Amino acid sequence: MQDGRIKGLVFIVALLVCLFVAGSFGITSTKMESAGKRTSEAAGTAENTEDNNGSENDAARLGSLSSFSAETMDGGTFTQEDIAGKDVTIINFWSISCGPCVSEMPDIASLEKALPENVQLITFCLDGPAEADSAADILSDAGYEGLTLLSADGDLQNICNQIQFIPTTVFAGPDGTLRGDMIIGGQPDLHAVYLEAVNQILEADGKEPISIE
Repeated sequence: MQDGRIKGLVFIVALLVCLFVAGSFGITSTKMESAGKRTSEAAGTAENTEDNNGSENDAARLGSLSSFSAETMDGGTFTQEDIAGKDVTIINFWSISCGPCVSEMPDIASLEKALPENVQLITFCLDGPAEADSAADILSDAGYEGLTLLSADGDLQNICNQIQFIPTTVFAGPDGTLRGDMIIGGQPDLHAVYLEAVNQILEADGKEPISIE
């Protein structure tokens, strides 16, 4: 009789232990499944955010050049109308204190002279009018004969404010939209890199690619 009661108590205790363990595993499993679901959702959000942002070098994120006015080194004015007259406008942002900027200026100069009429290259000296004389000396030594801007307002000033590294070069279509990727840093084969970027824009617009000698 006593043995029966003992066996009964053992059975009840064993049953309670089994229920507790099963319940514990059930909660743990639920928590793990829930955590896994949240991780997947978070990963999906991160991937979507990356896709929406696009390339960090995407020039379009800087804005566009639909309305602006800029002062040129020779005392003239450069506006969106000067961009509208060309299929592609190349803008090279540089500084007199930037070694790579100064080093690549002879290549910039020779490219500017070799471009056809429908494509133009201009430079923007971010040091502004205060360093106009020094900038002029650098450009003269490099053989650069194109336009150089010293200051701007409107859309162009907004883009200048966002330039983080120099040299930086952007490419604009006739409507002022910035196209393709920014070219950041000095380029060992500058002519080839710039020509490829220009031709990608021209071909996307259904226009003939260009070549330079």
